[in-house]
This record gives sequence, C-alpha cells and structure tokens, in this order.
Amino acid sequence: MPHTYRLCGCATLLCALSFNTSAQVPLTLPDLRIDGRAENDEGVLLDTPSQTGSRLGLTPRETPASVSIVNRQQIEQRGVQTTQDMLAGVPGMTAASPPGSAGSVAYRGFSGAQITQLFNGISVQYDAIAARPVDSWIYDRVEAIGGPSSFLFGAGAVGGSINYITKLANRDEDFNEGRIKYGSYDSSETSFGFNHALDEGDGMRNYARLDFSHTHSNGYVDREERDAWSVAFSLLTDINDQLSHTLALEYQNESVDSPYWGSPVLNPLGGEMKVDESRRFENYNVEDGRYEQRVRWLRSITEYRFNSDTSLRNTLYHYNTERNFRNLEAYAYNADNSKVNRSNALLQRHDQELNGNRIELLHQNQLFGMNSQWSSGIDYSHNVQTNYPRSVTGVFDSVDPDNFDPGHFYDLKGMVPGYQKNRQNTVDTWAAFVENRLQLTDRLSLLTGLRYDHIDLQVHNYRVVDANNPRDFKRIYEPTTGRVGLVYELTPAANVYVQYSTAADPPAGILTTASFAQVRDFDLSTGKQVEVGSKFSFLEGRGVATVAAYHIERKNLATADPANPGTTQPVGKQSSRGIELAASLRVTPKLLAEGNFAYVDAQYDEFNENVGGTSVSRKGNTPTNIPERVANLWLTYDIDPSWQVGADSRYVSSVYADAANTRHAPASTVFGAFVGYKVDEHTRVTARVRNLTDEVYARWTSSSMLYLGAPRTLEIALQTRF
Repeated sequence: MPHTYRLCGCATLLCALSFNTSAQVPLTLPDLRIDGRAENDEGVLLDTPSQTGSRLGLTPRETPASVSIVNRQQIEQRGVQTTQDMLAGVPGMTAASPPGSAGSVAYRGFSGAQITQLFNGISVQYDAIAARPVDSWIYDRVEAIGGPSSFLFGAGAVGGSINYITKLANRDEDFNEGRIKYGSYDSSETSFGFNHALDEGDGMRNYARLDFSHTHSNGYVDREERDAWSVAFSLLTDINDQLSHTLALEYQNESVDSPYWGSPVLNPLGGEMKVDESRRFENYNVEDGRYEQRVRWLRSITEYRFNSDTSLRNTLYHYNTERNFRNLEAYAYNADNSKVNRSNALLQRHDQELNGNRIELLHQNQLFGMNSQWSSGIDYSHNVQTNYPRSVTGVFDSVDPDNFDPGHFYDLKGMVPGYQKNRQNTVDTWAAFVENRLQLTDRLSLLTGLRYDHIDLQVHNYRVVDANNPRDFKRIYEPTTGRVGLVYELTPAANVYVQYSTAADPPAGILTTASFAQVRDFDLSTGKQVEVGSKFSFLEGRGVATVAAYHIERKNLATADPANPGTTQPVGKQSSRGIELAASLRVTPKLLAEGNFAYVDAQYDEFNENVGGTSVSRKGNTPTNIPERVANLWLTYDIDPSWQVGADSRYVSSVYADAANTRHAPASTVFGAFVGYKVDEHTRVTARVRNLTDEVYARWTSSSMLYLGAPRTLEIALQTRF
C-alpha cells in the first residue's frame, strides 16, 4: 500500500506548508487536555469541549451538529450502573444487551453496525458485540454525535457515533475515593480510585491514577449469575513545558453463568407481542450456559506543543480480547403455549487484536484575514479477528415452562467440546483527515472536514472450500466522506446552525466478521444527512436547550435480520427524519429539571425481503427495534444542604419486531426515585429504587422473543471522596 501512505503523507504535508506560510498572528490555542476533565456543569452541557463532535476541541455550542455529553457528575447523580445506562442522556437513543449482540444501540432510525461505538476515540470495528455494557466506575463521561460522522472516525456511523471516555490521570487535584453498594438480587459493588502527583518542585512531573471496580449479581432471571471487574491505570508525565506523555492501561474481566437470552412470546404471533408475566424470571438456557470476556487496552499518548498556535499529538494503541459463548439461544412456544421449544445451540470463541497509531497536527492561523483552526492527521490500524463457531440449529426439546430440567450443553445432540476455527478476518485501514473552522465574521463560522480511508479486507477460510466460501478472498474499499456546516450566533447566548455530512461503509457493516457472501456482490454503502438546529441559554443562564431537525438517507446498506440475530440482509435504501429536543432548567435554587425528547420517522425506501425463497417488498415499513418516540426526565430537589431527593422517568414507544411490521413490542414507561444524605463534606449515602412500578417491558426484541428489562430493584450506596 505505498501509494496510500504517500497520499496520507502528502495531505499532512500540504497542511503543514500552509501553516508555515501563513501570517503569524498571536492566538490562544485551545487547551488540549487529554484527560478530558470538564468543570462540574449540570444539565445540558453546551460549553464543555468535546472530543467527539470535532477534532478541534470545540464545544457543542460551537459545533454545527447534535453533540451530547453525559459527564461524571451526571453519571453519579443519576445512579448510572453501566456504559449503556449513560446513553439515556442522548436524545432518542435506546440500547440493550442481549448476549448475542450485547452492544445493541438504535439512534436516528438506524441500529447495529450503522452506529459507531468508540473507546477513547478508537473503533474496534465490532461494535454490536465489543461494546457490551461495562461498569461505569472507570469512565469519565460518554459523548455522542448524531448522524453521519465517518469523516471523524472512519467507515460507518450513518446514525451517529458514541464515544466512551475513560478516566485518566490529571493535574487538577490529589484525591482518593471509594464506593460500596448492595441491592436486590444480591447485587454488590466495591470500587475505589485515586489521583496523585508523584513529584514536587521543578523538573519532570508525574501524575498517577488508578480506578478499580468489582461487581457481582445473582441476576433477576433464574440461575443467571454475573461477576465482573475492571481496572484502569494511567501515568501522566510532563517531561518539560512542551512535551507530555500519558501511558494508559485497562483490563476488564466478565463472566456470566446461564446468561438470559430473552423470553418467548405467546402465540398467536401477530399484533402486540406478549409474554407470560408469571414466567417473567424463567431462564430457558442450559444449566452450564456461559458467556465470558477478557479485554486489554494499552494507549501511549504523546503531546508536543511547538508554540501557542501549534501542537502535535500521537496516539499509539493496542486492544486484545477473547470472548467465549456456550449457550442454547432461541425459545418459542408451541401452538397452544403449553410448552417451550428450545433451539439453536452455539459454541463460539472470538479472538481479536487491534493495533494502530494516530498522529494529529493542530494549528491556529489567519486565513484571508480570518481566524482559522486546523486539524489534520494520519490514522493506521491493523485488526485481526478469528472466530471459532460450532452451531447446531433446529429444535432440541420441548419443555414444560413450569417444571423442566435445563440440561447441560454437551448433552445436546450434535454438540461436542472443542473450538473449531472458521475464518480469520484481517482489516488494514490507512486514513488521512483534515478539519477546519473558519471565523467568517464575528457571528458566523464555517466548519469543514474531509477524510479518506483505504480499507483492505483479507479473509482466510479454515473450513470446506466451495464456490460460496473460497479459501481466501480480498476486497479493497476507498471511501471519502466529509462535512460542511455553518453556525450563526444570534446573540451571545443563542445560535442557529446547518450542516451537510456524509458517511460510507462496506455493505456487511462489520468487516471483522464478514463472509464472502456478505461482501462479494455489494459496493460501498453511502449515506448523507442534512441537519438544522439551534442551541441557546435562557433565563440568565438558568436554562439551556437544544433543538435539531434532520433527514438521513442511506443506500446499499445491510440491516439486522430479526429472525437470525448476528446476521444481516442487504437493503436498497433506508431513510429517517426526525426532531430532537434537550433542555435543563434550574427552576429554583433547590430544584433542577432535565430532560430530552426525540421523534423519528424511519422507513425502508427500497427493500425486498427474502421470505421462504420469495422476494417480498417492505417499502414504507419501519426497521426493527426503532421507536418512534423516546423521552427522558430527571428531577432533583435539595431539601437542605444534607438531604436531596430525586425522580426520573423514561418513555419508549412501541417497536416492530419484523420487517413486515406484523408484530410489535408494546410501549413502556419506567420510573425511578432516590434519596441522598450527605453525612459530611466527604461522604454521601444514597438509596435508589429503579423501575418503581415494577413495569414488565422489553429492552429489545427479535421475531419471537422479548429481551425484558429489570424488575423493581432497591440499592443502597455509600460513597466517599477526600
């Protein structure tokens, strides 16, 4: 790929030459704090720099796009347990963790691989699986940008991008903190962390941070038991006034015994899908069902500041994971709902390793007499994944749901121990990117961005070779994507914006597992979005609000097959249009209200589904697991300096479970409440009830099962910081 390297190098060199020949005007370069810590703002965060909406360190207010931030203060205030729970702070976003696709997210009318999920700005290119919920303690915040964003993070992201940002060592303060929790179903958490300067005086300075969390739960479903722990360590070294380095390490370990895959839907399978609520907690997996994963991250982040106008950042990263599955995954009632048919056994292992490097140059100058900010760089990654599936389809048995022996995995007919290699996917990606913000007038700014990717996919087949599954095959993709947007400041507190952005990705969406059949006949999928909106503060800053309207079109994409989880179907064209609102208001000095609302009209514009060998048009139908409306509300009231109470609610409208739109999961509203007591300036005790009314509701759906949310639970937490 020498030609690609020359292209990337030339792009950066041209940017550098323009910087060197520009007029040198004293400007203040934004503080590029790699730890990402922001002030403890509340409500909708418009003035906190974001790493996700732009590479220029812009705030959401300065960015012509919908950019959401859920910071550490909000994570703690809302009692967020996992990374997926954080996503309620993003208007219109829904998420669930069924084991086969535990990173399932829907946003702006799209789901699956059409939503990019990043870890500290890095894509592992296997989001629906790799982005399973992780305990929230080690994370500083989550950020999201709505709509196409391939121009920032690479192929994919037509519906939007999510960025989970880990806590890092910082220079702000020394502290120690810890938290213990205990709740329903023997759920528990023990977490602690510290941040400390290791040196005093002049010369090289070092700052270390460690965060550790261990959680355990017996699960609200019979026989399910989860144990997980995660640790994040980072060392920030200021070598001199211009050069700094951060070494960041993370390790996560999770195991789930007899994981819950969902509840079968009662017959007849038409209209509203219903479950037998008396069997709400039944688990139809085998006795020794298992899911486990181990994740390792290593990042080396180097920053060099040439002067107040120019800096260079290099991020070298390594990711390694192993995931193991051993489950009986599908359940369906017989015709009279007297027995449950259990089917689809899968023994699976994923071995994945990702190595990469990103180098970015940031610069401020004057362009035609106007203030200008630049970001340009080169991104390279080498991603290798090997999978080892051993599956047996068909019905294994029919069990009495009120009295059955779950059995053992290797007693299932046709299932034997041992992992069997299937194929190895290697994805090499070279990319060059550039972004610019130009201050056209005192009130009007122009933001542009462009990215070129060279994606080289190579697949080696370890199993039987035939015309549809050759020993080796290779595909190359070269998408170019971009954004152009304008922000106009009506007043210092209010603006309006408009943007046009594009996205592109390979048809299978997930190249790290793509088969020959999924990519051989399809070119790149392409997407585009037009978005308009406004962001403003009101009532002398006590209130903040955003509003956005968008239209997205996507061509030649792949969509999740609800009848076969983990597989996709090609779609000619899909579109969505919608509005999103977010607001927060300090109603009184003691009362804070926060909320968001989203409406989306999503549909297949061109899609012929293969039904029993017959092509059936689904034009005009709504994609599966896409709710039309989503709303969230949080209320917090300070009774006095020591006591605080709060309540929250979340509404999700019904979603379709099949492309034919013949069956749907019902809408749901879930409430929560908490009371907190501040023991002293360091310590706080909180009691929290989730799902206050014990609502039976679906987090996600397939064609014949509902993945139910948790019932009513109580939790007590003690947290201290000093």
